[in-house]
Amino acid sequence: MLDWTDRHCRYFLRLISKHTLLYTEMVTTGAIIYGKGDYLGFNTEEHPVAVQLGGSDPADMARCAVLSQERGYDEVNINVGCPSDRVKNGSFGACLMAQPEVVASCVKAMQAEVDIPVTVKCRIGIDDMDEDEDFSRFINIVADAGCDTFIVHARKAWLQGLSPKENREIPPLNYPRVHRLKETRPELSISINGGIKTLEDTQAQLALVDGVMMGREVYSNPYIMASVDKDIFGDTSATPASRRWLVEQMQAYIERQEDPYFKPWHAARHMLGLFQGQAGGRIWRRYLSQNGTGKSPDPNLLMNALDAVEKAQREVEQYNGQKD
Repeated sequence: MLDWTDRHCRYFLRLISKHTLLYTEMVTTGAIIYGKGDYLGFNTEEHPVAVQLGGSDPADMARCAVLSQERGYDEVNINVGCPSDRVKNGSFGACLMAQPEVVASCVKAMQAEVDIPVTVKCRIGIDDMDEDEDFSRFINIVADAGCDTFIVHARKAWLQGLSPKENREIPPLNYPRVHRLKETRPELSISINGGIKTLEDTQAQLALVDGVMMGREVYSNPYIMASVDKDIFGDTSATPASRRWLVEQMQAYIERQEDPYFKPWHAARHMLGLFQGQAGGRIWRRYLSQNGTGKSPDPNLLMNALDAVEKAQREVEQYNGQKD
């Protein structure tokens, strides 16, 4: 989710669900240690939130874990699943599936320095790795180092021959392999990721594993989370937020940003899918795209876009009423 789940996106998603654990986009140890920007910044409203680190040097990973804990993150997650070229060339991400001892060393070094959970997100293998024997070896070595929580993307990553986009779609999903991991290592917390698109699918998976991670489906259709607190987390007091309320809250969020480089589009781009499947959804996306960028973006962007959507919805209702 590089360049997607930034702090503005996470603030928006937190408005929809109080209980869902949110993850940052992956940030490298090099960026944190040597970069000029604030790569660990987040809104306090985002809790619970985990920082996702990319790296392979145990000392650097431990240092960044300490910095993450000091900033207030609830969890630090090691990314061993991203298949992009820039990740592979940096010796972190999915290529580390072939180096479980390196991941184990990072886990040990990080856990020695922080009290927050250190978790691992991985694939079921890469390239010619065996999805049974080699994957089990990876899990066993990293678990023996002290990691008790794994988020598993139930696909292999083919680092030779497939693009990052293709690696999200072409390698077949193998949910049973993740289910077997939970059966053979019941003491571990196992979450499943990849291709899960509905809360019904989520509930079915939760009968077999401990958690479900949804990424791109939530990003493209964020309102899918509206009932997650009640239906998944069992919060009977939770009431789904209306789309209008979400828009109002995000408009206020945009207006209180003090960063001189901030533009409404930086937050609005994460909301393009808010009206997916609804009357006016295309109008919403078009208005944001046309008026949220450029030298003079609309300062009242979200509310004006909402007005256009609600006008279209009233017209649809009126037409349907006349037709009936």
